[in-house]
Amino acid sequence: MIPLIPSQSHTLTRRSAIRSLAGSSLLLPGIVSDLLAADAKRAASAAAASTDPLAPKQPHFTPKAKRVIFLHMSGGASHVDSWDYKPRLIADHNQPYEVPKKMLEAFALNNRSEVKFYKKPGWEFKQRGQSGLWISELFPKTAECADDLCLIRSMFNDHADHAQATLGIHTGSVTFTRPSVGSWVSYGLGTENANLPSFMVIAPAMPYAGGQVWSADFLPGCHQGTRVVPGPEPVPNINRRITDSELQEMELGLGAAFNQKHLLARGNDAQLAARIKSFETAYGMQAAAPEAFDLKKETDETHKLYGLERGSTKGFAWQCLIARRLAERGVRFIELIDTGASGNWDAHGDMAGHAPLARNVDQPMAALLKDLKSRDMLKDTLVVWATEFGRTPFNTAKDAKGREHHAQAFTCWMAGGGVKGGFSYGESDEHGNAVAANGVHVHDFHATMLHLLGFDHTRLTYRHAGRDYRLTDVFGNVVKDVLA
Repeated sequence: MIPLIPSQSHTLTRRSAIRSLAGSSLLLPGIVSDLLAADAKRAASAAAASTDPLAPKQPHFTPKAKRVIFLHMSGGASHVDSWDYKPRLIADHNQPYEVPKKMLEAFALNNRSEVKFYKKPGWEFKQRGQSGLWISELFPKTAECADDLCLIRSMFNDHADHAQATLGIHTGSVTFTRPSVGSWVSYGLGTENANLPSFMVIAPAMPYAGGQVWSADFLPGCHQGTRVVPGPEPVPNINRRITDSELQEMELGLGAAFNQKHLLARGNDAQLAARIKSFETAYGMQAAAPEAFDLKKETDETHKLYGLERGSTKGFAWQCLIARRLAERGVRFIELIDTGASGNWDAHGDMAGHAPLARNVDQPMAALLKDLKSRDMLKDTLVVWATEFGRTPFNTAKDAKGREHHAQAFTCWMAGGGVKGGFSYGESDEHGNAVAANGVHVHDFHATMLHLLGFDHTRLTYRHAGRDYRLTDVFGNVVKDVLA
């Protein structure tokens, strides 16, 4: 069977469709020129972008942050056991609470009795730093950096199931597949290092919602996150199979010539250009990635700061140190996911499971903040700590060991990159059940991140399926009070 070869005569483009409709009088001649002009402008823009879709770009205004390190705690870390101090919750331990019907949706069908019982936090809270922020003993090392943290204690998400909520905190949508926030940042800023991906994700296991968490979806494919798996070979097949570099360059050069001819014959198709660009980035990574992931030149003091045993390539300490190195080398968006879709912060059975998870991330997170600050990088690196939702301040029985999903109120934080340090924004109510003041939806959270990177979130758009899409959909407000 001989495959069909597409040609101009058999390809229906938007432009040819407009001309055809005009010729058959289905379009008024007066609007044809406007449609064709708009189409030509869009085509010119796409052609320019296809030249190098990852070329560095200027944001809408002068940014405070040049890059993002996004720390995602998978499973739903408890806000009332960590960042949101509630003395009344301690006082009302084991007291009954009549749960609103909306909150009961987070419980299993056989566990929706309206009367639940308050559960006090399992870790002591203390005031930290000169700012006096209340932070629990669950994160004692990160608490040492209190004066650099901007706690947002009034977060809320649109769904209380893991997969949907994880997509919400990453893409803004809990119902439809959309590009990840990292992909939007890559699309908006491009990359400072053509030999490394602009968006990289370091994850030991697949998270809830899988690769959709770092998907570019309808954005050009080159903006999709590149996953790195901690271990002896973080990026598989990174070493050259051909020992002769000149021979490899000749082969790649020939392939590039054919690719360019193929691209031009298809009108500089943006998706095709992105695919070709991914091959070029992969070639550059053969030289740049091994060096970026090689920790031999990092000092013993640095290893000790992160709590990383020399030679180890596992654990959140390794992830955080690699994140700093990738940030130094121009990667725009670096996401670290601590666990996967199991063995995580989803503490239905026993909140004691938070302790080992916190030990895995606490010292490395504090070290990352201190290390960036010592290198004068924290001021233009936005560090974000997030989880898909919090956990209920109550449970079904008295003295219950666990907590359920809770999307109505939880805590995330930011540091560096133009946010106020030693600051707390928003409030949950006296038990941590619901937002009491200055609520921050995930759209507001994303709008604020983009603002710090120099973007008006309403203007960072991409044309798809006949409409302009953006990370924040048609919602979102910048939380100006957190800006330094």
